[in-house]
Amino acid sequence: MSNCKNNICLEQYKNLNLEELINEIPSEDNLYEMGEIIKAISDPLRLKILYLLKNGELCACHIDSALDKPQSTISHHLNILKKAKFLNWRKEGKWTHYSLADEKIIDHIEKIIKIGE
Repeated sequence: MSNCKNNICLEQYKNLNLEELINEIPSEDNLYEMGEIIKAISDPLRLKILYLLKNGELCACHIDSALDKPQSTISHHLNILKKAKFLNWRKEGKWTHYSLADEKIIDHIEKIIKIGE
């Protein structure tokens, strides 16, 4: 299973069970889903939307106004965040109101960012 020919490498990892490590890797489907979630928060505009919603629910029209972006642009980014399950939403007449699916999402994102500092 290994092409490690270096005696130091062999000695250092002689008790390593690669099959056990491989079995701990999530399935391809789970890894794909994780990647999609990470992509959803990789855009600055989507992060701004999440920060706006940190203090509670907002109507889509207020998000448009706050970020000074066209409705179509905001709608596109809201749909990506919805697909990644970051947002809850409800319709009230012709308006859609959005809130964070998890109130601690911003805290989680900030923890991830601190890892890279």
